[in-house]
Amino acid sequence: MTNSLTRLATGTVAALCLGLASSAQADDVYTQRFMTLELANDIAMGAVEACREMGYQTSVVVVDRAGNDQVVLRDRMAGVQTIQIAGDKARAVTMSGTTSANFRDNREDIRMEMNHVDGIIMLAGGLPIEAAGSMLGAVGVSGAPGGDLDEECAQAGIDRVQERLDFVM
Repeated sequence: MTNSLTRLATGTVAALCLGLASSAQADDVYTQRFMTLELANDIAMGAVEACREMGYQTSVVVVDRAGNDQVVLRDRMAGVQTIQIAGDKARAVTMSGTTSANFRDNREDIRMEMNHVDGIIMLAGGLPIEAAGSMLGAVGVSGAPGGDLDEECAQAGIDRVQERLDFVM
């Protein structure tokens, strides 16, 4: 009987140690969601097409969650500088976790300083791309006559794939 109790106690202690070790290790590794190239391309093309319908030639940049360019589109007559501006708007979103317009409005106190950071610009026209509670990346648009119109086009690009985003597990 004493032998059985010793084995039971030893087994319980071992199970507890293994359980604690696995929960500690579980905090060391995490899973991230990434958008596919196809999803990013569909968002970008949706934004370009929305701006075309409104009569604007724009550039659209979709970045991943780290701010790396995933898709870059420039419509025929969009100025070459619009590519950089669209990308900088999208990277402002991934850095701040909110729309580029909200970032600009909420952090007016650091706006001038942030506009000197390479790869970031605090102008309206950048939106987060989110699915299942995670930011997958962002889309930035530049070239319409105003950031609010750029943002409208960016939203149209996201709206084009919203059903796909809604069903991400």
